[in-house]
Amino acid sequence: MIMKSQMDSEQYSHFYQTLFNSVEEIIEMPEFDRKLCFKYFEPVMIPKSTIIERAGSVPGHQYFIISGHMRNFYIHSSGEEVTTDMNEGPRFFTSYNSFMNRTVSNENIECITDCDLLKVTRDDVDILYQKGLSIKDYTMMILQKFLDEEKIRMKEMSTRTAEQRYDMFLKTCPSIAQNVPLKYIASYLGIRPESLSRIRRNKLLNKC
Repeated sequence: MIMKSQMDSEQYSHFYQTLFNSVEEIIEMPEFDRKLCFKYFEPVMIPKSTIIERAGSVPGHQYFIISGHMRNFYIHSSGEEVTTDMNEGPRFFTSYNSFMNRTVSNENIECITDCDLLKVTRDDVDILYQKGLSIKDYTMMILQKFLDEEKIRMKEMSTRTAEQRYDMFLKTCPSIAQNVPLKYIASYLGIRPESLSRIRRNKLLNKC
């Protein structure tokens, strides 16, 4: 893991500017709030296949993905890994219920690829809410957006065929589809890996 002290100023300035640009797409971010982010968010660079939060503990940080791909997963009683969330930057990422409520999570958080991140502790999130002029409003908007997305995903899982779910995934998450192992995508979509492999082969054959 590479910390802020090991980066040059141009590197970590890029991290914060990516965050600010993302926020500004939804709500105006005053200069005061930007200064708070410089104070409380810490930039880090994490190598691929690193688990940064482990199941059985309270998540220590919320992460903002600058670049790279991350996932949440838990271990089923059968021993199988089940991917519950998967995403790329720029966006926030953590085990939200456990992080916000300070409860033990059954999920692991993994950097699937090399990731550039900003991280913030739960205590510092409270400080940002109290001091910030726009941060709490922005966070509430983002949380509602995540909840709406999850409702849509669960509906699709129950009403669409495996092929339809994969087609939608390719349409909405093309970068993830290209950069994440097939077994994670299959788990996330609720499809057996061998079934997804067959779907992909058929699509390639149909293109020929």
